[in-house]
Amino acid sequence: MPEGHTIHRLAADHFERFGGRPVRASSPQGKFSDSAALVDGQILETTEAHGKHLFLGFGPLGWVHIHLGLFGKVNFGDAPAPPPTDTVRLRLAGPTAYVDLRGPTTCGLITDGEKQAIHDRLGPDPLRPDGDPDAVWARISRSRTTVAALLMDQKVIAGVGNVYRAEVLFRHGIDPYRAGRDLGRTEWTAIWNDLVGLMREGVRNNRIDTVRPEHTPEAMGRPPRVDDHGGEVYVYRRALQPCHVCGGEIRTAGLAARNLFWCGVCQRG
Repeated sequence: MPEGHTIHRLAADHFERFGGRPVRASSPQGKFSDSAALVDGQILETTEAHGKHLFLGFGPLGWVHIHLGLFGKVNFGDAPAPPPTDTVRLRLAGPTAYVDLRGPTTCGLITDGEKQAIHDRLGPDPLRPDGDPDAVWARISRSRTTVAALLMDQKVIAGVGNVYRAEVLFRHGIDPYRAGRDLGRTEWTAIWNDLVGLMREGVRNNRIDTVRPEHTPEAMGRPPRVDDHGGEVYVYRRALQPCHVCGGEIRTAGLAARNLFWCGVCQRG
C-alpha cells in the first residue's frame, strides 16, 4: 500500500497536469460512470491529501475521493491518450496529459461534509500544514499498545506506513515493542520531526530514502539496495541481513497484520 508521501505527490502531480482547467472524465470499467459523467467538463480547482486519502476538488460539484488500498495504481501519460483498457476505473484527460486509475479500494464523488468526516476520523498527517504532533502525543502517551502498532494506526497518525514505521523507530533506537505510554516526550518530538523531514524528501524524490550520509552505499563501499520499493533503508525488508550500523542481524516478526523489521542491538528495550 502506498505511504503518505506518495499520495501527497499524486495530489501535486494531478494539479500540475490538470489544475485550473476543465478535464474530460470517463470510466471505461463502468464502476464510476455516473460520477465521471458529472465530473466531465468540470474544472479541477484544487487537490489535497490526508494520509493515504487523495481528494480532487471540482468546486460546487464536490470531491473525487480516492484511496488506492493494496492494489490501486495511478499512471500518467502525455496527450494524446491511447484507447483505455477496460480495467481503468477513472480516466482524466486534458490537452497535454491524461491519467488512468486502476484497482483502487475507493473511488467516489463526495460532498464537503463527507470529506470532512474522513478528515475527522484520521489522525494528524506529518505532511499537512495542520499536522499537530501534540494531538498524536495525547493518544500515544496514554496507550498500552506498542509504539510500532500505534504508528500504523491511521486514526492516531495518518500517512505513516510499514516502511516509515520501521525506519523511524530504527533511526531513534526505539524498541518497536515498547508501549506508547513508555515513550518519552522528547523521543516523540524527535520522531515526529524526523517523519516530517523524511516524508517531505519522499515527496520531492518520489522514493523513500532513510539512511544518513555516513551509511549510504558510497560512504560504506557497499552495493546499493536492489528492491522493488527502491531507496536506501536501514531495516525494512532486510531481514537476516547485517545492520548497517552495528553489523547485527536484522529481525522480522508479524505485528499489526504487517511484517515488522528492526535491529535487536540498535533498538534495545
